[in-house]
Amino acid sequence: QGQLEESGGDSVQPGGSLTLSCVASASFINGNAMAWLRQSPGKEREGVAAIWFDNGRRYYHDSVKGRFTISQDKAKNTIYLQMNNLKPEDTAMYYCAADLRGGGVLSTAYKYWGQGTQVTVSS
Repeated sequence: QGQLEESGGDSVQPGGSLTLSCVASASFINGNAMAWLRQSPGKEREGVAAIWFDNGRRYYHDSVKGRFTISQDKAKNTIYLQMNNLKPEDTAMYYCAADLRGGGVLSTAYKYWGQGTQVTVSS
């Protein structure tokens, strides 16, 4: 058991940038994987970016490749999501998740979730 706390969500104009942070319990940072997922009204929650800790490999949804970067700072028990060239379709509640159970790294098969941080991209 542990906790996840996201921060960094904001309202920005198209083309802008944001960095989301997720402070996690040490057990999660030392676990198998963590991910950022998002959900907008009326849509399914979808995996945006994930990191597999064993080999440090990173995974991205096709819609964010080249624009978003997931990273980790184990000393701070934190993972980040750097988001550049934001688009209106990136508007969503963004969640940090940990402890992957039986699904792909970009699936929703994580056991632990944060409360979310809102990202709004609008002119």
